[in-house]
Amino acid sequence: MSRVTEIRYVGYGVVDLAAEQRFYEESWGLELVPSDDGMVWLKAPGHDEHHVVRLRQADESRIDVVALAADSRADVDALCEQVRASGARIVHEPRDLTTPGGGYGFRCFTPDGMQFEISSDVARGSARPIGHWDGLPVKISHIVFHSPDHQAMVKWFCDVLGFKVSDWLGDFMCFLRCNSAHHRIALLPGPPCLNHVAYDMTGVDGMMRGAHRLKVKGTDIQWGPGRHTAGNNTFSYFVTPGGFAVEYTAELEEVDFETHEAKVHVPAPLVMDQWGIGTGGPQTMPHPAPNPGLFVAVEA
Repeated sequence: MSRVTEIRYVGYGVVDLAAEQRFYEESWGLELVPSDDGMVWLKAPGHDEHHVVRLRQADESRIDVVALAADSRADVDALCEQVRASGARIVHEPRDLTTPGGGYGFRCFTPDGMQFEISSDVARGSARPIGHWDGLPVKISHIVFHSPDHQAMVKWFCDVLGFKVSDWLGDFMCFLRCNSAHHRIALLPGPPCLNHVAYDMTGVDGMMRGAHRLKVKGTDIQWGPGRHTAGNNTFSYFVTPGGFAVEYTAELEEVDFETHEAKVHVPAPLVMDQWGIGTGGPQTMPHPAPNPGLFVAVEA
């Protein structure tokens, strides 16, 4: 079975494009990718993924597209057929992509109406070593979504896109892997929307140094610092000017993709955060609301 193997980027529509770009460049630590299409494309400095964020001017804040990677054009074609067979709507068939970095891919809506792109053969970008104390993101670590039927969405991600279940938190949060990372996607109950996008840091010190830079520039931690149980990763959550939750994380557990056995963690304060010393909590994060424009394709 062909499957998704990685995360590529998240495309956002934002009301104040300049403020969001300034946040990602000056505070978050991403770097601008040159383009002439009126969009803002940004990459993480520590990895050769061509870009990890795309921003466009919009009348309301929304997620336009979440881009995932497949290993080959043949896998892209097969995944498109798997999505079609599931009954999910295809936005456009596999084709050569004209966005920065090019590649070959298709777009579809998830059963919840979020637009996904699945691609291969995207050009690689530059990458440089990130120092222990630089406090800069290496790459996207994982993305968490809400779904009104999260159990059904877990099944769709596994049966259609080839993910595997790594762990559950009670019966309400599922962690899914597509490679050796404990999770690249996680799902929670709620209206169809994004919960947050997390970025890998070089370690706990890198995460804390990045949090320091954000504080100096006027963005405080909403929840953290702490360490989750599922995945054993450290975390600090923040909110962008456009109202999107983002996370610095470190030390996410590595597992065997084929053989790792899922566990069910019983929810408790010291399961959500093993350290139990951070500020805030899930209740301090942006309240989930349906993503504007569900089942409405944004071509960019």
